[in-house]
Amino acid sequence: MEVQWIGVKPPKLGSPHAAVSLIFSMLLAVLSTQALEMSVGKIPFLEALNGSTVTLPCTYSSCIGIKNLYFNWQFNNNGTMQKVCESVIRSEGVVPDVSIYRDRVAFVGKNQNHNISIMLWNITFEDGGQYTCFGRNPKEMDKNHSVVFNLIVVDELRVVDNTLTIIIASAVGGAIALLMGFMLLKNFTLFVLSKLEEKNKECLVTSSGIDNTENGLSGSKAEAKTTPKKK
Repeated sequence: MEVQWIGVKPPKLGSPHAAVSLIFSMLLAVLSTQALEMSVGKIPFLEALNGSTVTLPCTYSSCIGIKNLYFNWQFNNNGTMQKVCESVIRSEGVVPDVSIYRDRVAFVGKNQNHNISIMLWNITFEDGGQYTCFGRNPKEMDKNHSVVFNLIVVDELRVVDNTLTIIIASAVGGAIALLMGFMLLKNFTLFVLSKLEEKNKECLVTSSGIDNTENGLSGSKAEAKTTPKKK
């Protein structure tokens, strides 16, 4: 009897190019999670009075830090991007030397806590529009990011009508007060009923004791009357 050996072929490994591509993709994914990010806060717009002073906020963040970070502010003037200011931040915590190209503009961020905000004073209607905060980090293979902030210049600030808010708040407050009053009345009623029930139980116990006493006395008298006398 012949024994036949069945060979098992080892699984074929992918080509070296596929492995390199996979590693490169993983590196790109890691770098993308650490990429530079610019932010203007949760509210990307501001409504301000003509002639007032405003601050346009912008901060940067990077998981691996910065080196020679380039940033600038640009103003969208009817489709034409005009540079407001620019500078290079050598490292974190260093106050940059900012070049300003527009009147009534000051760099107020000072790179404190990654702050690169600018201030505009005595604003006019021509200052209203879109401002772009741009950053590029050579430490992250020149990764860049930008964010837009809208400045709205008005003659007077709009008065917010809070009538509906007040009505809703009053209705909710009234409903809560009514519910609390109902709960208090319910608890008071249950308390009174429990006291009345306890009093009725005491009255029943007392009356039962009195009836038993009277029945015992009358029985003894009847027995005394029916007892025969000895001659």
